[in-house]
Amino acid sequence: MTSLSDLPIRDDLRGREPYGAPQKHVRVELNVNENTHPIPDDVQADVLGRLAKAIAGANRYPDREFVELREALAGYLGHGLSRDNLWAANGSNEILQQLLQAFGGPGRTVLGFAPTYSMYPLLASGTGTAWVAGDRDADYELSAGRAAEWVRRTQPDVVILCSPNNPTGTPLSLDVIEAVYAEAQGVVVVDEAYAEFFPAGQPSALTLLPGRERLVISRTMSKAFAYAGVRLGYLAADPAITDALRLVRLPYHLSALTQAAALGALAHSREMLAMVDEIKVQRDRIVDGLNALGFRAYRTWSNFVLFDGVADPREVFDELLAEGIIIREMGIPNSLRVSAGTEAETGEFLDAMARYVERHGSPRTASPERAPVG
Repeated sequence: MTSLSDLPIRDDLRGREPYGAPQKHVRVELNVNENTHPIPDDVQADVLGRLAKAIAGANRYPDREFVELREALAGYLGHGLSRDNLWAANGSNEILQQLLQAFGGPGRTVLGFAPTYSMYPLLASGTGTAWVAGDRDADYELSAGRAAEWVRRTQPDVVILCSPNNPTGTPLSLDVIEAVYAEAQGVVVVDEAYAEFFPAGQPSALTLLPGRERLVISRTMSKAFAYAGVRLGYLAADPAITDALRLVRLPYHLSALTQAAALGALAHSREMLAMVDEIKVQRDRIVDGLNALGFRAYRTWSNFVLFDGVADPREVFDELLAEGIIIREMGIPNSLRVSAGTEAETGEFLDAMARYVERHGSPRTASPERAPVG
């Protein structure tokens, strides 16, 4: 049987691993930062009606410019944005891919700050863009000074800032974005996939868009909108950015069904986002519960929690899996990540962690002083 190594693939792809989040289906799935709350029945009914209408016209190509959807997204975001500022694709990963196709590529570089979202270097590789991994401050935070220094040192064509950072959940302050933009000559992308989980009143990077034509804010409907299976990501930027993406997007890249489903959810945005506050309650409950058990949970503005003090991450993962609970190993030493679930799911996770501590004793306490990581 032919293996991958036998094929004439690009040399720069040899030896690389694809994105590999586990796809085990168990009773309590808290490993890929999904919104585990169900979509309300009345929203489902509206979306199904829109899908039925769309399928009746599926013999025709969809609106290539998805004008109605861009208008709805602009209305949802506010901040004086119009449809000309909005762009959408099949998940925020495709948004990022299109940005690298347009502004990255062979001979160009993209700067990120490790540890961060594992798809960034994979997307860089797929587009022939060199990936540069800057480091972070203590506790996986990122200061304006450190970020700006990396930009000055490397002069990247694209910078990706994850706000809050995945997989650590740590916040990113607006002064970091301002400092990076002031130093950068290329495009600065702020990935706000978890923006709806910010603390109340915390401003988005959308507030920085006016006057910054190279700044891009990427969002998704996968998390807060419980739409991971729909695959709808979008961005807000200067209209010239969206013009650039038209040069690299595939024809009719957003299906009529995807557009209809997204419009249905946006029409019920207030109801769809009502679950966000409950998820934040469960996230904070996880933080408090893990800290009480002797682990250390990092500061998080997302719908997940990274915690360390784990002597053997694989042992914890396996013992939880044996109880029908799956969380995530991220390759970060002595650490694991868990998504906030429903009240019942969160309770099951915390109870299982308490039983683990009872069996194995108090977890190893992480040092309060942590060296920068890269």
